[in-house]
Amino acid sequence: MEEGNNIPELKSLRIGGSFKSTLSGRTTPRSSPSFRKSHSGRTPRREGRGSASGVQWFRSNRLLFWLLLITLWAYLGFFVQSRWAHDNDKDKDNFLVSGNKPKNWNSETEGNPRRDLNAAEVSTAVKNGTDANQVRDDKRIDVVLAKKDNGVSSHRKLNSKRKKTKKGGKVRGKQKTTAEVKSLEIEEEEPEIPRTNASYGMLIGPFGSLEDRILDWSPEKRSGTCDRKGDFARLVWSRRFVLIFHELSMTGAPLSMMELATELLSCGATVSAVALSKKGGLMPELARRRIKMLDDKADLSFKTAMKADLVIAGSAVCASWIDKYIDHFPAGASQVAWWIMENRREYFDRAKVVLNRVKMLVFISESQTKQWLNWSEEEKIKLRSQPALVPLSINDELAFVAGIASTLNTPSSGTEKMMGKRQLLRDSVRQEIGLKDNDMLVISLSSINPGKGQLLLLESANLLTEKEPSQDNSKIKNPVDKGRNLSLAKKRRLRALFRRSNATGTFGIDAHSRKKLDDKGMPDQSLKILIGSVGSKSNKVLYVKELLRFLSEHSNFSKSVLWTPATTRVAALYAAADVYVINSQGLGETFGRVTIEAMAFGLPVLGTDAGGTKEIVEHNVTGLLHSTGRPGAPLLAENLRFLLKNPLARKQMGMKGREKVEGMYLKRHMYKKFVDVLVKCMKTK
Repeated sequence: MEEGNNIPELKSLRIGGSFKSTLSGRTTPRSSPSFRKSHSGRTPRREGRGSASGVQWFRSNRLLFWLLLITLWAYLGFFVQSRWAHDNDKDKDNFLVSGNKPKNWNSETEGNPRRDLNAAEVSTAVKNGTDANQVRDDKRIDVVLAKKDNGVSSHRKLNSKRKKTKKGGKVRGKQKTTAEVKSLEIEEEEPEIPRTNASYGMLIGPFGSLEDRILDWSPEKRSGTCDRKGDFARLVWSRRFVLIFHELSMTGAPLSMMELATELLSCGATVSAVALSKKGGLMPELARRRIKMLDDKADLSFKTAMKADLVIAGSAVCASWIDKYIDHFPAGASQVAWWIMENRREYFDRAKVVLNRVKMLVFISESQTKQWLNWSEEEKIKLRSQPALVPLSINDELAFVAGIASTLNTPSSGTEKMMGKRQLLRDSVRQEIGLKDNDMLVISLSSINPGKGQLLLLESANLLTEKEPSQDNSKIKNPVDKGRNLSLAKKRRLRALFRRSNATGTFGIDAHSRKKLDDKGMPDQSLKILIGSVGSKSNKVLYVKELLRFLSEHSNFSKSVLWTPATTRVAALYAAADVYVINSQGLGETFGRVTIEAMAFGLPVLGTDAGGTKEIVEHNVTGLLHSTGRPGAPLLAENLRFLLKNPLARKQMGMKGREKVEGMYLKRHMYKKFVDVLVKCMKTK
């Protein structure tokens, strides 16, 4: 009976579904008067009214709704792309970015703190083992000239040894580990590298802090410098690029590639960089500019390049990477632009296997273009397209400090005001160096190796200072050369060449120019030579020792020679200088980025009559040329003597050189030519 009585109640509950339960178990239907009275204060429901109005609004505003949806979708896509481009997640091993690092941050020391500490111990150990005859000065500055590698391999070996030690047994103290690190680090160093400031005589600079204080500006304040209205910006915006660095030294090719990456990022492109060698000191600067460096130069770089709109390789040394990339992804050959900046046969031999496979070759001077085309014709290599010519340019920072109009100028820092600050910077640097007003500072900034001709420059300056020629230059009496490397026959040949150059004026100053530019009654001036870059990992250690040996044998002349470490902050050096020398040997400098930088600061240039230098420097107009090799040494000495005695000639040549830079070698000139390369390489994308 109980079960039968419960069934109707459950059935009625399911059908009505609106009974109100009470504590007594009784229920009240909604239609009853008591239910209506107890619920009379509630707001009546408007069922169906809200949904109907929403549908009606959607039907009447469908166009607006879709426009809003498309806008949100486009914004979301841009946001995702931007996050992918600038993601600085520390856990990702694929990229290296700067984040909010301190100014002195170094990527290698951050990733390997233990290695940095151990390296300091090794440095101390090496110092203690050096020759006892070294000058022990509390203020001496240690300068490491070169390393074979960046130390990554030794660190990995050390980690593997640690893992084996953990598996095999306990480590007894820290002495064994420290000894292993020391031995590995010492093996990386080339033996007997000159390390102290006492080895060089006088090491000056860099002057980055002085520049910041006087100019009231620093690279950290730099914002986007892209010309948004230009063709270059319209072509690269939202595009993806992969840039291949052959190394990270502070030399022409890596610096030019870094400037290109900076400009691409400023114009809204996505840039990933690959370094085939971590050799050099550009990593902190790349990180400061937020240029992503792929940690892997194989599979990861290939996958990234496959997704890119264009791959730009910045050296002939990149041939090995290009060859492997094309083998991995054959269609990728049509998206490679090869910006070659070398002009020696060994580089051509390294690159010739893939010259005819890439989309386009880009050269930086006419002489280089002709040379590579001749070599290609000899090897019967048929290129896919006609090579492009894109000369280098000075960057915005140097143009800004030099007083040339650039994208960094503001109403409060115009060109006239910057010219005044540049003069103040010049006076401050020269005062800090200890130069007098009548001293002529000659600088030559590059890696130190035989191809740059620093030893020939010192020999030429020594000829000038040890036995300065008379005013008529008709006779030279007993020029002294105590160099151990010069035989008696070579000394006589140098003297004969020096006399002949004075008699014929070959690559010297013609008689008309001498009469026109000669300054009479000027106070005697002394010659100072500044050579950089000490510490560059592209330096040849044996050649550096040869220079130091030459100076040690000419003690009086060595007092006139200054040295400066490798740095990207060179504006102060250009501002303080009076003459620039680019003494590249062999086929000469491919282009000479430092040449146009010096000309931008109003410096006359003394260069070899070869390669790109003779395309930039107009003889007797913007500078003076001399022949390559040892025959050019006395001619260079004669040109130095003339500029030393004629400040007015220096000033006039410097003004002409500055005018040429303003008309041909500013950033806008280079990227205007780069537009043609981008159009041809990306038109099929």
